[in-house]
Amino acid sequence: MKILIVEDHPELAQNIFQFLSKEGIVCELCATAQQAEDRLLGFEYDCIVLDIMLPDGNGLDILRFIKRNKIQSCVLIISAKNSLDDKITGLEIGADDYLTKPFHLSELLARLRALYRRNHLGGDNVVTFNEITINTTTYEVQVNQQTLDLTKKEFDLLVYFLANKNRVITRQSIAEHLWGDYTDTLSNFDFVYQHVKNLRKKISNFGGNDYISTVYGLGYKFDTNVK
Repeated sequence: MKILIVEDHPELAQNIFQFLSKEGIVCELCATAQQAEDRLLGFEYDCIVLDIMLPDGNGLDILRFIKRNKIQSCVLIISAKNSLDDKITGLEIGADDYLTKPFHLSELLARLRALYRRNHLGGDNVVTFNEITINTTTYEVQVNQQTLDLTKKEFDLLVYFLANKNRVITRQSIAEHLWGDYTDTLSNFDFVYQHVKNLRKKISNFGGNDYISTVYGLGYKFDTNVK
């Protein structure tokens, strides 16, 4: 997952960032509505953790901005306001879930994972495509019932490919999805090639089909038509 955290309270924002990062989730932080809108126009995110009360605006307005610009991200609203009206308004505008402060970080993580599974993986913890089986809870991948030894980035890369089957994904998109802000200062994305190469080799070594094809000049595609 790649998450955008829109929260102006520094301590809470850092706590969420550190907790989710330790779980292997790529996180980016925004403290204002303007920063959030700029990020959302320039980058893609799987989920957005969105506070309602911000110093320069209202989170519900950002939610309207997301829907108006047809941004395909799940939205989980967090707010200290316990008003039923806020919750109903947010859900009616298009939020996917709502969490009232204070909350346990483990619950936030569970809800984000549930949203990701529902929107990208058909709602299941176990994703199967032909000879490939992925367990997103145990981080285990099997090819022809044999367990692959994948790094965390290789695992995330495979899930990303399966969530975007038959779509051309640029190297930049892969880099931003897996590393987030850390890619801003890079001059190239050659390291993506190595991760893709390693993943393809490991799948092939266990008798799996090479579904990942190179689209020259653009990026890569997980082609479900390969046999």
